[in-house]
Amino acid sequence: MRTAVFHYAVLVNTFAVLAGSLAGMLLKKNIAERYREILFIAVGLLTLGIGTKMALETDEFLVVLGSLAVGGLIGEWLDIEGKLGRFANFVERSQGETLFVRGFINASVLFLVGPMTIIGSVNIGTTGNADLILIKSLMDGISSVVLASLYGMGVTLSAASVFVVQGLLVVFAKQLSFLSLPAFLNDFTGVGGLMILGIGIRMLKLRELKMGNFLPALIAVVFLDWLKISLGG
Repeated sequence: MRTAVFHYAVLVNTFAVLAGSLAGMLLKKNIAERYREILFIAVGLLTLGIGTKMALETDEFLVVLGSLAVGGLIGEWLDIEGKLGRFANFVERSQGETLFVRGFINASVLFLVGPMTIIGSVNIGTTGNADLILIKSLMDGISSVVLASLYGMGVTLSAASVFVVQGLLVVFAKQLSFLSLPAFLNDFTGVGGLMILGIGIRMLKLRELKMGNFLPALIAVVFLDWLKISLGG
């Protein structure tokens, strides 16, 4: 199972993001600034819609609230978004929150916090069925074209996030198979949906939200659901 990280579906998803990003960057050169602004609004509104739909999958809103609160506090303490930003700065050889940094963080969150990532990766690791990740690859490829036309090169770096996270999920799929059960998946999806909502708010420039700092909420929600089940809730 150690080589499962290189499963062809994980590689397909990674290369789909790369190819889509490169296509989007070529597209960006031919789009005037005022039209890019319209694209930002369109993608931001769609992101809000996707996030809302996912958030409504929640079974227990108190669990989701607790997960976001605990996860957000841990993420703020660890300064996760700051560390991700500095990593992107290192790759770009820049400083501060550039468009490259925003593209990397926003794309990484969008591509990885949905239920397709969990279920698809677990399916590969337990049954060898790669259909869901292949469908996700097509969706991510199309999304990366649009995102890269807005953010540029930073979206290409999110392909590394896709490869690492999905690869690890495949490797540890047998241990994580319980995550595909509704008792865990629905609240996980709810947390991911609210994080995507935050990305949409950020893209629309309504408020500057550090959604990268909420990544620990994806772990906190699993623990809180386990606690709820253990206590017979």
